[in-house]
Amino acid sequence: MTLELPDISAIQRFTAEDLRLELACALYARGRVSAVSGADLSGLDLITFQQALQERNIPRQYSVEDLDDDLAALDKLFPA
Repeated sequence: MTLELPDISAIQRFTAEDLRLELACALYARGRVSAVSGADLSGLDLITFQQALQERNIPRQYSVEDLDDDLAALDKLFPA
């Protein structure tokens, strides 16, 4: 997916990685993506993404999707 932004000087100071992180944080704050999806979107690992949320004073939300992601991760770590 390609996102075209207007040529605004305030946006030009951000790198593509910065914009991805800000978008992921905003979507997470609005409950549109889980923490795992936000981390994937931002290109960060989950712990670093959670630290970015904390730096922005975005409270942790634990959704059913988060639970499903955590259970899937545990299944990979400890297969039956």
